[in-house]
Amino acid sequence: MTKSLAYLAPAGRILLSLMFITSGFQKITGYAGTQGYMEMMGVPGALLPLVILVELVGGIALLVGFQARIAAFLLAGFSLVSGLLFHYLPSLGMEGMEAQMQMIGFMKNVTIAGGMLMVTAFGPGPLSVAGKRDAAVTA
Repeated sequence: MTKSLAYLAPAGRILLSLMFITSGFQKITGYAGTQGYMEMMGVPGALLPLVILVELVGGIALLVGFQARIAAFLLAGFSLVSGLLFHYLPSLGMEGMEAQMQMIGFMKNVTIAGGMLMVTAFGPGPLSVAGKRDAAVTA
């Protein structure tokens, strides 16, 4: 791998992880509102601590490249499930711009899951906690 390509994996991990880390913190600061929204959508609000844990721990693990394949796989599943629960809403009878925005949100989640599956398949890259550990083992 050329030196410039080595920086693409951490750049990708940073971009993929930012949404989860910031979203986890926003759920903490807006706990009651998030819990209410989840319940309005038919998801038990008692699951919110687990959601926050997945977003924060998974996002940070992905960011630094620690157990990144596992974190990315879990975040891929999380993205697909949350996309289905909160954005794919054909039964609500939305029309026009509102329906279009929800479908864009759903497709965003599907796309994020695809990026996460790429990290799952190819790993975090050499500039990561795992990459440093792997380099130390082979030295």
